[in-house]
Amino acid sequence: MTNTTHFGYSTVEENQKAHKVAEVFHSVASRYDVMNDLMSVGLHRAWKMFTIAQAGVRPGFKVLDIAGGTGDLSKEFAKRAGASGEVWLTDINESMLRVGRDRLLNKGILTPTLICDAEQIPFPANYFDRVTVAFGLRNMTHKEVALAEMTRVLKPGGKLLVLEFSKITPVLQKPYDIYSFSVLPWLGKRIANDAESYRYLAESIRMHPDQETLKTMLQNAGLDCVDYFNLSAGVAALHTGIKI
Repeated sequence: MTNTTHFGYSTVEENQKAHKVAEVFHSVASRYDVMNDLMSVGLHRAWKMFTIAQAGVRPGFKVLDIAGGTGDLSKEFAKRAGASGEVWLTDINESMLRVGRDRLLNKGILTPTLICDAEQIPFPANYFDRVTVAFGLRNMTHKEVALAEMTRVLKPGGKLLVLEFSKITPVLQKPYDIYSFSVLPWLGKRIANDAESYRYLAESIRMHPDQETLKTMLQNAGLDCVDYFNLSAGVAALHTGIKI
């Protein structure tokens, strides 16, 4: 029997999800940053800077940026890790990775890039000081497998940071739903000529585990000192954990 999973609110065969997610990001790659600024009114940049601060990358650190897309985190990590460090910008989507690579090169930042499936990370165990994934976990078919892989490649004492859309405070749920299912697709149509991809975005956020569930998933992956920070009333949350 074929296993199924969710793609937004739709049910699809597991082996189809990665392809469908790829179609979404191939479609929006060139306008991804513009849409992020519009959708979040620029808040995504503050969320990412908070994540960078919590990562505490120092000179010589090895950092793996999973689903790094257009390179916002990798750019800052590379500055902090310095010439003695090693920062890998990875993404499963080639279109997104090309945009990120070109942006970094245009800023004079030379750091390796790699097409990478987070469920099969091609690095040895105990290799990285930090592993980060920003707004990518919810698109992964087997989140538990991906989290276990991220934990595997961390050094003992290394930190995993997961920045993701999460469950908003209940008092704001109704206006947030109106914005998500009416305004976002309209913006997607006007700016990226793609309403459906942004409808999927809203649906995928609703299907993603809430803060406490994701905390338990990180603990089950083998991480200790797991905690999370609600950002902008829970629109996003940063989860962190240490490999023991």
